[in-house]
Amino acid sequence: MKKALQYIIPVLLSVLLLWYLFKKVNFKDAMDIVSHGVDYWWILAAMGISVFSHIFRAMRWHIQLDALNVKTTLMELTCSVFGCYAINLVLPRVGEIWRCTFVASRSKAHFTTVVGSMMAERLMDTVTVLALTLFTFVVAGQALMSFMEKFPVGADIVNFLYSPWLWVCIVVGILIAWWTLKRYWNTPLLVRLRKWSSEIWNGFYAVVKMPGKWKFLMLSFAIWGCYYFQLYVAFYAFDFTRALCFENGMAFGLLPCLVTFVLSSIGMAVPSNGGLGPWNIAVMFGLAVYGIPDVEGAAFSILQWSGQTVMLIILGIFTAVWTGVTSRAVMKK
Repeated sequence: MKKALQYIIPVLLSVLLLWYLFKKVNFKDAMDIVSHGVDYWWILAAMGISVFSHIFRAMRWHIQLDALNVKTTLMELTCSVFGCYAINLVLPRVGEIWRCTFVASRSKAHFTTVVGSMMAERLMDTVTVLALTLFTFVVAGQALMSFMEKFPVGADIVNFLYSPWLWVCIVVGILIAWWTLKRYWNTPLLVRLRKWSSEIWNGFYAVVKMPGKWKFLMLSFAIWGCYYFQLYVAFYAFDFTRALCFENGMAFGLLPCLVTFVLSSIGMAVPSNGGLGPWNIAVMFGLAVYGIPDVEGAAFSILQWSGQTVMLIILGIFTAVWTGVTSRAVMKK
């Protein structure tokens, strides 16, 4: 049942959010924009940038594994990342398990060691998204709040955030959590949770102590820089998003793209098939903050998501071929 839910829930979420998308947007108009109003060279450029993000991720992971004395090649790690994202298109979150299994078998390393390095890597990504979110609310908070206040739900959210009762509830919740932890500190469940938290922290702290930590940090910037600029480059593919890059006060489109990028990154946290559904809605919301209608936002999100998906499928096929060709050589070792 647990495994069935693990696979069924993401599919149901994707279907539900796509239904919401179809209900909200006139897809005939969206497809007309995609068919006649796009410079596809920019979409191809965005697809190319995405390949570099995967290579940089493999290079960053290589530093971690080296520090753990797990010997593998950059090509093996690169293909493990390619395969991971391709598998996640069909089975969300299963790609991470596959890439750890693949690397552990190729390097003859302990599976738990490889998983620990992967968890530390993902934790680093989570910290990065949180930092980017805070930065975005600082530099674009006024635009976000103005947009939300225009809509009834948005106004309710704004009022809720400013409500003193919210902060009273937060303080009370913290006190209850502190009392519960103190009272049940040595129960089996909390002991297990403490051990799990300690292992995650040790894996993350190992990044601080390991050789090449500054290179690790620079590669983290490179990964997220690629993620950002592949979206920014796609802005030039459409007339309406290209206009944001040349309007006064839009900082060459960097700020609208940042808002859209951060929201889409948060959307990717929702378990779905390759982000289909939550990513598209998040992108539409980000573009709507700057006055882009839903139909045009849907056209942009559909084409950009489709381009990245096609690239992941190509990289997944390449990985399958490369793995098959090299598997005999690995078995002979």
